[in-house]
Amino acid sequence: MEIHYTYKAVGNLGKLPKEIQKRIVKKMRFYATQSDPLQFAERLIEPREGGFRFRVGDYRVVFDVVSKKIFVLAIKKRDKAY
Repeated sequence: MEIHYTYKAVGNLGKLPKEIQKRIVKKMRFYATQSDPLQFAERLIEPREGGFRFRVGDYRVVFDVVSKKIFVLAIKKRDKAY
Protein backbone atom coordinates (compact mmCIF):
# COMPACT_ATOMS: atom_id res chain seq x y z
CA MET A 1 0.00 0.00 0.00
CA GLU A 2 1.03 3.58 -0.56
CA ILE A 3 1.06 6.15 2.23
CA HIS A 4 -0.13 9.70 1.65
CA TYR A 5 0.08 12.40 4.33
CA THR A 6 -2.32 15.35 4.40
CA TYR A 7 -0.98 18.84 5.08
CA LYS A 8 -2.43 18.63 8.58
CA ALA A 9 -0.67 15.32 9.26
CA VAL A 10 2.64 16.71 7.97
CA GLY A 11 2.18 19.71 10.28
CA ASN A 12 1.39 17.45 13.24
CA LEU A 13 4.45 15.33 12.49
CA GLY A 14 6.70 18.38 12.12
CA LYS A 15 5.86 19.60 15.62
CA LEU A 16 7.03 16.37 17.24
CA PRO A 17 10.57 15.63 18.45
CA LYS A 18 12.84 14.10 15.78
CA GLU A 19 13.03 10.71 17.53
CA ILE A 20 9.22 10.43 17.59
CA GLN A 21 9.00 11.53 13.95
CA LYS A 22 11.44 8.80 12.90
CA ARG A 23 9.58 6.20 14.93
CA ILE A 24 6.21 7.09 13.40
CA VAL A 25 7.54 7.18 9.82
CA LYS A 26 9.34 3.86 10.30
CA LYS A 27 6.20 2.24 11.71
CA MET A 28 4.03 3.59 8.88
CA ARG A 29 6.47 2.11 6.34
CA PHE A 30 6.22 -1.21 8.17
CA TYR A 31 2.41 -1.12 8.02
CA ALA A 32 2.47 -0.23 4.32
CA THR A 33 4.57 -3.30 3.50
CA GLN A 34 2.15 -5.71 5.16
CA SER A 35 -0.37 -7.64 3.08
CA ASP A 36 -3.19 -6.49 5.40
CA PRO A 37 -2.16 -3.42 7.40
CA LEU A 38 -5.65 -3.10 8.86
CA GLN A 39 -4.95 -6.12 11.05
CA PHE A 40 -2.79 -3.76 13.14
CA ALA A 41 -5.37 -0.95 13.15
CA GLU A 42 -8.31 -0.13 15.38
CA ARG A 43 -11.56 0.94 13.77
CA LEU A 44 -12.81 4.18 15.30
CA ILE A 45 -16.33 3.98 16.73
CA GLU A 46 -17.22 7.61 16.09
CA PRO A 47 -14.92 8.69 13.27
CA ARG A 48 -14.54 12.46 13.21
CA GLU A 49 -11.34 12.63 11.19
CA GLY A 50 -10.80 9.13 9.88
CA GLY A 51 -12.08 5.61 10.13
CA PHE A 52 -9.02 3.92 11.63
CA ARG A 53 -6.04 4.51 13.88
CA PHE A 54 -2.63 3.03 14.48
CA ARG A 55 -0.96 3.22 17.86
CA VAL A 56 2.70 4.25 17.81
CA GLY A 57 3.86 4.61 21.41
CA ASP A 58 1.96 7.48 23.04
CA TYR A 59 0.73 8.73 19.66
CA ARG A 60 -2.21 7.91 17.45
CA VAL A 61 -2.05 8.01 13.67
CA VAL A 62 -5.59 8.62 12.36
CA PHE A 63 -6.14 7.49 8.78
CA ASP A 64 -8.50 6.26 6.08
CA VAL A 65 -7.95 3.63 3.41
CA VAL A 66 -9.09 4.37 -0.14
CA SER A 67 -8.22 2.18 -3.11
CA LYS A 68 -5.24 0.43 -1.51
CA LYS A 69 -3.83 3.76 -0.28
CA ILE A 70 -3.42 4.88 3.32
CA PHE A 71 -4.30 8.54 3.80
CA VAL A 72 -2.85 9.80 7.09
CA LEU A 73 -5.16 12.53 8.32
CA ALA A 74 -3.75 13.42 11.75
CA ILE A 75 -1.05 12.47 14.24
CA LYS A 76 -1.89 13.27 17.84
CA LYS A 77 -0.77 12.42 21.33
CA ARG A 78 -2.99 9.76 22.84
CA ASP A 79 -4.66 11.98 25.45
CA LYS A 80 -5.60 14.58 22.83
CA ALA A 81 -6.62 12.25 20.01
CA TYR A 82 -10.27 11.75 20.90
